[in-house]
Amino acid sequence: MSEIFFEELGLPYPHEFLEVKSGQQGSQTAEGLRKLEALLIDKPPNLVVVHGDTNTTLFGALAAIKQGIPVAHLEAGVRSFDMTMPEEINRRIVDSISTYCFAPTKRAVSNLKNEGKIDNVIFVGDTLVETAKRVRDMALTQSKILTNLKLKSKQFGLVTSHRKENVDSMQNAKQISEALLRLDLPLVYPMHPRTKKNYINFGIFEKLKDQLIVIDPIGYFDFITLINHAKLILTDSGGVQQEASIFNIPCLTLRQNTEWVETIETGKNKLVGVETEKIVNAATEILNNSKVYQKMVDAPSPFKKGASKRILDYLEKIFSTGTLKLPSSNFLKEGIPL
Repeated sequence: MSEIFFEELGLPYPHEFLEVKSGQQGSQTAEGLRKLEALLIDKPPNLVVVHGDTNTTLFGALAAIKQGIPVAHLEAGVRSFDMTMPEEINRRIVDSISTYCFAPTKRAVSNLKNEGKIDNVIFVGDTLVETAKRVRDMALTQSKILTNLKLKSKQFGLVTSHRKENVDSMQNAKQISEALLRLDLPLVYPMHPRTKKNYINFGIFEKLKDQLIVIDPIGYFDFITLINHAKLILTDSGGVQQEASIFNIPCLTLRQNTEWVETIETGKNKLVGVETEKIVNAATEILNNSKVYQKMVDAPSPFKKGASKRILDYLEKIFSTGTLKLPSSNFLKEGIPL
């Protein structure tokens, strides 16, 4: 999956590639930790920067801090308050051991402070704002996805669903699928092979294939083009919620919670869960009521621009002033904390 990102975006290939394969949460994290630790011992950097909430983020932070290397966490402080989510576990652990926490929103800053993380919490905005818009501009000149699927801008919806609670649960998968089948809008559904396998076992894939535009996973250029031209997005992805907000596309989140509460608060996104009627009613209102639709389009995005420069400026400052180091304590001089 990663190969296409390097090719499409013209990114330089990494000097080192850990080649950690997919697998169970624990085994994948352990394998990554083992391989990265060996690399950090052989070529120790001054700082390790990790982003988001993936298993890569977790083992990257753990490997670094165990070797006495400071960690900077980008997109720190984001919370769904749902400990059944592997991502929530990852980001909480990473924030607790990070030396520098770069928060994307003011709510994220508050979350960190409520957890006792005070020092080196920096509100910077989200790097996705700059990345997504830059990629969109590249994609719109290169992607042929609309032509290939015979789609017209703002005349289709985009669906993504990959979360375990939605695609591994027959009940949730059937409820979501029934809602999609009832919507009066052509829907494009890039479907992961694991999701497809489950839907076949649940007996719902054929119906979806007959009535929706079900396609195989696609590259980021094609995907960002679909987001930009969609009339409505239905998703259980945190990243897609962000991208929908950045590109002013009304979004329905097929979950009971979200790590991007700000998108709900500003009105860019609605949390609808997985019940068929709630999904259908919310989507129908947005599609049939122009005032409701336009209100979501015009609502402000909560994601602040300029995060990349703020992060770089901060890191350059700590490097130039010689303050880059792991925090420690001296009870003999400072006293025992109250």
